[in-house]
Amino acid sequence: MPLIVQKFGGTSVADTQKILGAARKAIRAAQAGNQVVVVVSAMGKTTDHLVSLAKEITDRPSHREMDMLLSSGEQVTIALMAIALESLGYKAVSMTGAQIGIKTDSSHTKARIRSISTDSMRQALDAGKIVIAAGFQGIDDKGNITTLGRGGSDTSAVALAAVLEADACEIYTDVDGVYTTDPRLLAEARKVMQISYDEMLELASLGAGVMHSRSIEFAKKFGVTVHVRSSFTDTPGSLIVATPESNNAVAGMAIAKNEARLTLVGVPDKPGNAMRLFARIAEAKIATDMIVQNIGREGRTDISFTVPGNDLTATLDVLRTVSEEIGAERVDFQEDVAKVSVVGLGMEKQAGVAEKMFRAVSQKMINISMITTSEIKISTLVSWEDALETLRAVHSVFRLEKAPSQLNLPELSVKQKQANPIKPELDVARLSGMEEILIEAIHLDQSQARVTMPNVPDKPGIAAEMFERIAEAGIVVDMIVQSCGRNGRAIITYTVPRTMLDTALGVTKKLADEWKSEEPLYNSTIAILSVRGTGLRSHTGLAYRMFKTLADGGINVNVISTSERNISITVNNDQGEQGLQLLKKEFANEMI
Repeated sequence: MPLIVQKFGGTSVADTQKILGAARKAIRAAQAGNQVVVVVSAMGKTTDHLVSLAKEITDRPSHREMDMLLSSGEQVTIALMAIALESLGYKAVSMTGAQIGIKTDSSHTKARIRSISTDSMRQALDAGKIVIAAGFQGIDDKGNITTLGRGGSDTSAVALAAVLEADACEIYTDVDGVYTTDPRLLAEARKVMQISYDEMLELASLGAGVMHSRSIEFAKKFGVTVHVRSSFTDTPGSLIVATPESNNAVAGMAIAKNEARLTLVGVPDKPGNAMRLFARIAEAKIATDMIVQNIGREGRTDISFTVPGNDLTATLDVLRTVSEEIGAERVDFQEDVAKVSVVGLGMEKQAGVAEKMFRAVSQKMINISMITTSEIKISTLVSWEDALETLRAVHSVFRLEKAPSQLNLPELSVKQKQANPIKPELDVARLSGMEEILIEAIHLDQSQARVTMPNVPDKPGIAAEMFERIAEAGIVVDMIVQSCGRNGRAIITYTVPRTMLDTALGVTKKLADEWKSEEPLYNSTIAILSVRGTGLRSHTGLAYRMFKTLADGGINVNVISTSERNISITVNNDQGEQGLQLLKKEFANEMI
C-alpha cells in the first residue's frame, strides 16, 4: 500500500478548526488508498509563548530544560489531531519523538538525528491507524528529550519519509508552493512547478523560508519526493526532486535580512589561523555563510563571514578570543546587512550571470560590500535598507516572473516514488548517523590563474563594470570573491583559465588606471581545492576540519569561497596534489 507523510506547520494547526481541516486532508489521503503519517508542529505561536515564559524567569535558561519545555507544544498538537481524527470516524494514534524512536545526539536545542526506529509506526499503520507524530523532537541515548532547532518539524517529516520509504512527503504551509522568491516580499514572484534538491538546498540555507535546509539534505540523500502545498486549498504545489524545472541560468532568489557581517582584520597570513577561527565557531555550533578570505598583503589578510543576526553576540565572543590568540589587528562587524542571492543549476553551463546581476544592482545605485560565488550560486551583501530593491532589480533582470519556455518536467506523480532509488550503502534501515555529512567529490583544479584588484573604490557599479569589461574580452571567470572594504576601498579577486591570464591582466590594468587603484596582483599557477557535498553549511565543523587538515600539512589557504554544497579554496600550485590527498584522507569515511 502506498505511504504518504504529511507535515502541518504551526500556522496550519493554529486553532482547533485548522486542526480539523488538517485532519480532513489526512482522511482524504487515507481514502485514496494510502497509509498516512502526519507530522505536526506546535500550534501557532505556542513555541514563542513558551520561550517568553522562560525568559521571564531568566535570560539564560539551560538548553536541556528548554528542550523539555518546548517539546510540550508538539505534544498538545498531536493529541488534539488524534482526537480530531477519531471524532471524524478514523482510527489514529499520537506519538512523541521518544515513542516513535527518533534517536538524536545530545546537542540540546540543535540536536541531529542519528537513527529512527520504524517498528511502532509500522505496527500502527498495519492496524489501519493514521499515525500522528510530534515534529521537532527526539530523545538522546540517556533518555533526555531533545529538539532539532529551527525548521525541526520539516526535518522530522522528511526523515520519517526516508526511513519509511514513503512515496511522497507533503509539506503543508501558508504558501501554496515554492516561489522564485518570497511572494510576501515581491508580488511578481512566480510559483515553480518543480525545483531540484541542490537549488532548494541553496535557497533554504540562503534565507528562503518555505523549507529548512536540513530537511532538504534528507530528501536529497534518500531520494524523497517533497511536495510543498497550501494548508488552505487543494491546488497542486511544487515538487522538490532531483531535476530542475528548466535549463535557465537562474531558478530562484533568496534574501536573508537578519544577517550580521563579521571580519577578523589583519590576520597573520600563515597556515593554521583560519583553522583556529573555525574550530572555535564549530565548538559554538554557529552556522556561517559567505566565508571570504582574500589574498594577503604584507603578511596579513582579512577573514570575513556572515552569521544569522541572533548569533552575533556569541560570534563576537569567539572572534575576540581568537583575535588575541593569533595576533589579529582587530574585530570588525556590521549588523544592518542583508544577503541577496541567485541560485540555478543552469549557471554551470551559462556564462555572464554574475555581471548581469551586478549591473542590475548598480543601476539602482546600490553598493555591494561582499561577493562570493559557487558553480550554482552568487551571493551579494548589501545594506539592509537596499535589500528589497536589490531583490526586485535582480528578479526582474533574469525575468523570473516569466514561466520557462522549455521545461524539464518528468512524468512524476506525488504518489510515485522518485526514479532515483536509495543507494544500497545508504539503506536507511541500517543507517546510523542519519544526518552525518556526505561528501560527493573532492576536486583539484590546476588549470586556473588568480587575479586580485587591491584597493578598488568601494562604491556602486564597480563589480558590474569590472566583470562586464572582462566578459567583453571573452574571458571566462570561475571564482569571484569581493571582501568588505576598508577606508572606502575593497579587494576583488577572481580566477580565470591560465590561457586567458594575459588578457585578464590587460583589462584589469586599464581599470586600475581609470580608478586610480594599485596595480593588479596575480599568480599564474594556483591550485583550487573544492569539497562538494550535502549539508556543508549546517555541519559547522566541516570548514574547521578542512582548514586543520591543510594547516597540519603546512599548506596555507590564500582565498576562500563557500556555498551550501561547496567549499573552494586556492593554495600554491605546488601544494595542490598534497592538499588533495590530505582532504581525501580526512573525509574518507564521508565519501559516497
